Amino acid sequence: MEESEKQHIVEALILGSPEPISAQRVAAVIPYCKPGQIPKVVEALNSEYADQGRAFEIQQVAGGYQMRTLPAFASYLSQIQPQRPLRLSKAALETLAIVAYRQPVTRADIEDIRGVDAGAVVRSLLERKLLKLAGHKDVPGHPMLYATSRRFLEVFGLDRIEDLPSLRQIEELVPKEAETVSVSDSALGEEVGKVGAENVAPEKSAVTVLEEAEPVGKPH
Repeated sequence: MEESEKQHIVEALILGSPEPISAQRVAAVIPYCKPGQIPKVVEALNSEYADQGRAFEIQQVAGGYQMRTLPAFASYLSQIQPQRPLRLSKAALETLAIVAYRQPVTRADIEDIRGVDAGAVVRSLLERKLLKLAGHKDVPGHPMLYATSRRFLEVFGLDRIEDLPSLRQIEELVPKEAETVSVSDSALGEEVGKVGAENVAPEKSAVTVLEEAEPVGKPH
C-alpha cells in the first residue's frame, strides 16, 4: 500500500470517529499496518496541514487521536456552536483537582481537604461524566472510590492522566480570583481559556487547597 493511501485512510478514520480513536484500532482496519506506524503517519498529516495553513490538526487525546480545530479559531467557533461551553464552578474545579492528583479517593477524602460537604459536587461531576466510580476502599464501611474518567482526559486535552500539568502551571492558567471556568473541547491551555472573573471569590484557589493538604500525591 502506498504511503499516501495509508495517510488518506488514517485521516478518514480519525475524522469519522465520534471519539478519539486509538492507534491499535486504526491499524486493525488498515491491511499490513502496525500500531507503531500510526504516530509517524499522523505526524506527516499534521506537517501537511501546517504547510497548507489549515485550521485544524490531529491531536493525541484520551489514549487516541482526534481531529481538532486550532486554538486561534476558538472565538469564532463559539459563536456558532449550539451547546454552551462546560461551565465548572470553583467548587467543582477544586474537587476535580483533588481527584485528578490523588485518585482514587473517597468522598470523605475530598471533604477532608476542602472542609465542606462534597456530595452535590461529586454527583454533578459524575453526571457530566468527568468522574467515574472506581470501586470501594478496603476499610470499614467500604466507601465508594472516585477517579477521573476518559471524558475528563478528552475535555482537558490529555492523552494520559500522567500528562497533567504541575500545580504551579495550573495556578498560572487559572487566576485565583476566578469563580467560574468555562471549558470547551480543546487542549488544557485553550480550554481553561474563558474565565468568568465577574464574581470574585474570597476562598482559596484549588491549587492552594491541594498544596496545603499533605502529602500531595502523584497522578497514577
